[in-house]
Amino acid sequence: MFTVQTSSPEETRKIGEAIGRLLAPGDVVGLMGDLGTGKTVFAQGVAKGIGARGPVTSPTFTLIHEHTGRIPLYHVDVYRLRTPADVEAIGIEDYIYGDGIVVLEWADQVLSILPDERLDVMIERQDMSEDDNLRKISISPHGERYRDMLKELKAIACRRD
Repeated sequence: MFTVQTSSPEETRKIGEAIGRLLAPGDVVGLMGDLGTGKTVFAQGVAKGIGARGPVTSPTFTLIHEHTGRIPLYHVDVYRLRTPADVEAIGIEDYIYGDGIVVLEWADQVLSILPDERLDVMIERQDMSEDDNLRKISISPHGERYRDMLKELKAIACRRD
């Protein structure tokens, strides 16, 4: 696991961007955290990291937004869906096992239908300060590809210090 603290939406977006640069077709990123913690901000960074243009907003009401970059990005939000069966009904497998990257908000609600190999990102508010922008981002790799990706991310983070 790799954990980092950010103190602004821009810093959270930069972590997403660094990961976006490392992603490849078929990769799945599960985003978890309470409302307003920065899942969509993180997804904006991923989109920038793959070179996607245009606005990246929460797909809460449309469920899936598709973005074009060096790799297709499928930004999925399952907040309004109540069961894994609801998520399966939108054809999520076509995206997860397709030619692009899936970034799925509220992944903890549907872990049973996600591939065993994926990258999980938990974003949490920090209560250490009155600053509402402090976040703890914990990145957990599942599978060899994602463990290698995390090693590369750690190397990038160390070079920035």
